[in-house]
Amino acid sequence: MSRRVLLSWSSGKDSAWTLHMLRKDPDVEVIGLLTTVNTTHGRVAMHSTRLAIVEAQARAVGLPLHVIPLPWPCSNEVYERAMREAIEDGLKNGATHVAFGDLFLEDIRAYRIKQLEGSGLEPLFPIWHEPTEPLARRMIDAGVEAVVTCVDPRKLSRSFAGRKFDHAFLDDLPQGIDPCGENGEFHTCVLAGPMFRERLRATVGKVLERDGFCFADLVPDAAVVDAQEAANNALQRTGSAGR
Repeated sequence: MSRRVLLSWSSGKDSAWTLHMLRKDPDVEVIGLLTTVNTTHGRVAMHSTRLAIVEAQARAVGLPLHVIPLPWPCSNEVYERAMREAIEDGLKNGATHVAFGDLFLEDIRAYRIKQLEGSGLEPLFPIWHEPTEPLARRMIDAGVEAVVTCVDPRKLSRSFAGRKFDHAFLDDLPQGIDPCGENGEFHTCVLAGPMFRERLRATVGKVLERDGFCFADLVPDAAVVDAQEAANNALQRTGSAGR
């Protein structure tokens, strides 16, 4: 029986590579992307990717995007309620599994598994325990183009924010920094790769420090900005209706 999979989509390289791996499995059908979005700012948390870019990514990979709107700040209770609703919707759409791009953090994996217990959906971790140095190099060699959109300055210099995720970036990482940023050192947004049908166009804007992190604003083309404004308005209406 084919597994019908929803993919947890952060906009970054690990979730994009997970999609690439899932599509290599003849017994898997990826039926959609799940993304949590801050309704106040219209962005993916931590990655700070604009919703319009995430929507463009979904079009580029040819999959429906299921946005899970979250308020800011967001309690764990509110987050888990929103996820339960998304799981219920997934079941109605025939999903059997949810896939995640986690690599080696055992506590995160355990949390994902607990969230899905008794839900009717099973978790998948297609790139779990992949050695991160060769994995990062393999992504780049396969054509993954990504921008570093968030840096934790307690672990990595602010100067890395806004850089391309490429071999030069990996070569410049200080000792002890995970090449995939799995310990939260940095986060990325993917603009191209073997999982995309077309390359997305965006430029790096200002780098700002907020809530203890450094964020590089990835600005899409003007047409996509218009879509962002419309998406923000829709998200704010959704958030208002839920209060």
